[in-house]
Amino acid sequence: MKFNLIVCTYKRRKALGRLLASVALQSRIPDEILIIDASPDDLTRELIERNVIEGLKYFKVDEKDRGLTRQRNYGIGKTGKEIDVISFLDDDIILEQDYFEKLIDTYATYPNAIGVGGYISNEVSWKKSNAIPDFDEFKVDGYIRKLGSRNLLRKKLGLLSDHAPGVMPEFSHGLSIGFLPPSGKTYPVEFFMGGVASYRKSLFQKISFSEYFEGYGLYEDMDFCLRASRLGQLYVNTAAQVEHHHELSGRPDKYKYGKMVIRNGWYVWRVKYPDPDLKARLKWHGTAFLLTLVRLGNMITTQNRKEAFTESLGRIVGWWILLLNKPKNEV
Repeated sequence: MKFNLIVCTYKRRKALGRLLASVALQSRIPDEILIIDASPDDLTRELIERNVIEGLKYFKVDEKDRGLTRQRNYGIGKTGKEIDVISFLDDDIILEQDYFEKLIDTYATYPNAIGVGGYISNEVSWKKSNAIPDFDEFKVDGYIRKLGSRNLLRKKLGLLSDHAPGVMPEFSHGLSIGFLPPSGKTYPVEFFMGGVASYRKSLFQKISFSEYFEGYGLYEDMDFCLRASRLGQLYVNTAAQVEHHHELSGRPDKYKYGKMVIRNGWYVWRVKYPDPDLKARLKWHGTAFLLTLVRLGNMITTQNRKEAFTESLGRIVGWWILLLNKPKNEV
């Protein structure tokens, strides 16, 4: 099974260099590596010219192809005919040495898989335990993690999903794949993070990444996965591990981010549930309101007061705009 890697990047030369260094050390290296660069300068091009990884190709996109979803679609269009699986990584990822070996082998183990996601190992602290979890803990497959203040508050108010991680409940706001444990097992899901994703190339003959998500494209990965889940089964292989190092450059300001949290969050909810019942609608808005209050509270509980305020303001403005002008789903 031949596979490639597509990395979409924007003004992150140093982070991309670290990623490519980890790709070069893989036990199984992609048959093709496509760098899709939207940077306004040539620093990324100069980095690529100094790398000697076999199959590495560089593409500088024009204005019309800038933005995460557009760059991904551009990369898909440049994929070689012999490729069976297309994989994607964010440029601020660092891979464990057997990442691609574990990821691609999943398709042989689960022939019905149309997509497989990897596992981020450095964002959540888990402990293996046979104990009964406390109220502020979450347990699955013999592993326990803390809920965190936001999810603990949601649990107290009856707004925490009881669906499996990676499955969207009717009111959205489900448990992310960060609630899958580092068990080494493979789990069926409806969505996973686009920064550690792969799909059979044949899937892209039926659907593509939505250009509704402009620029940074918050939740574009969930939108694509939810549409893909209608066509086949997605999995997360927790043995295919990476570290995510959250590069700050290239991200939108917190006000724009806050607006996207609300508006794009509503959009992907309606991809899965175009006509939710009244209870689900109330729970979606109730959860969005609660999380906005929590973010406002970060002005007191954290030192990043300006970021907390501007993001909260963006959420509030995005909510009012949503009430007056809802986005139109493409499906």
